[in-house]
Amino acid sequence: MSTQRVFVARLAGCTVFDPAGDRLGKVRDVVVIYRKDDPPRVIGLIVEIPGRRHVFLSIGRVTSIATGQVITTGLINVRRFQQRGGEVRVMAELLGRKVYFADGSGHAVIEDVAIERNRLGEWDIGQLFLRKPKTSASPFAKGPTTFAAWSDVAERQNPGEAQSAEQLVASYSELKPADLANTLLDLPEERLIEVAEELPDDRLADALEEMPEDEQVHILEALGDERAADILDQMEPDDAADVLAQLPEDQREELLDLMEPEEADDVRALLKYGPDTAGGLMTSEPIVLSADATVAEALALIRRHELHPALAAAVFVTLPPYETPTGRLLGTVHFQRMLRYPPHERLGAIIDDTLDPVPATASAAEVARLLASYNLVSLPVVDPAHRLVGAVSVDDVLDYLLPEDWRSHDPEHEQATAPAANAPAVGGRRR
Repeated sequence: MSTQRVFVARLAGCTVFDPAGDRLGKVRDVVVIYRKDDPPRVIGLIVEIPGRRHVFLSIGRVTSIATGQVITTGLINVRRFQQRGGEVRVMAELLGRKVYFADGSGHAVIEDVAIERNRLGEWDIGQLFLRKPKTSASPFAKGPTTFAAWSDVAERQNPGEAQSAEQLVASYSELKPADLANTLLDLPEERLIEVAEELPDDRLADALEEMPEDEQVHILEALGDERAADILDQMEPDDAADVLAQLPEDQREELLDLMEPEEADDVRALLKYGPDTAGGLMTSEPIVLSADATVAEALALIRRHELHPALAAAVFVTLPPYETPTGRLLGTVHFQRMLRYPPHERLGAIIDDTLDPVPATASAAEVARLLASYNLVSLPVVDPAHRLVGAVSVDDVLDYLLPEDWRSHDPEHEQATAPAANAPAVGGRRR
């Protein structure tokens, strides 16, 4: 094995390879166990494999830890990781903890942890990278940093004192919403809520949209009504409506009253439709433009990074007003069609009016049939007056058609192996 010191915050996100160079997954955390007189011992890594499942990789199956990559023996158990008593996750539980210097010189917060291989071939926690309290009154100032051995510090948490989650939140900054959601759900219950409290509203909203609805409700209830309303404001209206539909009516109305009026109105409009209809599946915020708008204007709107790819595939042309419910729907202009025309071309001249919109009362099965029949990623949804009230996209339909637990689906007999002919047998730890 490599004998170099490795800092866990840099190890997180590194790719895990088998001996043949095939990618197995990415490192998400390091698991350690405490010992009475010695530094905590590393027992394995938490690895995210395809399907966004987190599995346990014993440190004994790691042959090399180098910059940007981890090499294994090629065989891993793909059962979902379940934390056992006495196990501590470095990223999820150690980073952000307050520790006290043994010499009585004060306290600091753990910002990173280095793991090292000892002469017996075992991996232990080596140094801690610590940040002391700031000495300046400036809100932008940070305290000085220092390194310390595990034996130089001690943990002494006061009753009711929560550990800081700021460092852990920072380490999640590059995760995509779906990966962040999966990572959050793998945290211990108390740590999950603590990290959710630290995440910015928009970042947490993105993650919640990728979670099962019962988990969404649980987290929002734990955060309190005021914060929950702020999160719902940041969510897509259809996702917010799905969450609120799970709540008792009085609690739902209380949250809607706390939301921004415009956001609440969009959600209330969606709650009027059944969950298995086009109205219940749609988003009420598609891109709507007038017939006089140009291709350049439309392309500028769909370039917005926060726009969902399915909604960026087309713009809808209507009579005024241009916010849902709009004036009469005139037709659709698909992104690919816009690329075939000069920037100054008017959208009214290139409208596709051959595809009929779906009524808000159309069933989810009918919407799925139309999307599949015409190879579309979204469909306009109209009311009886042919006014555009929203758009339903293929991902909305898939969310509805897939089993409720599809995000956490864990095939019992699925197993990832390397092509090596003489690979060792899987250990029994996670059976």
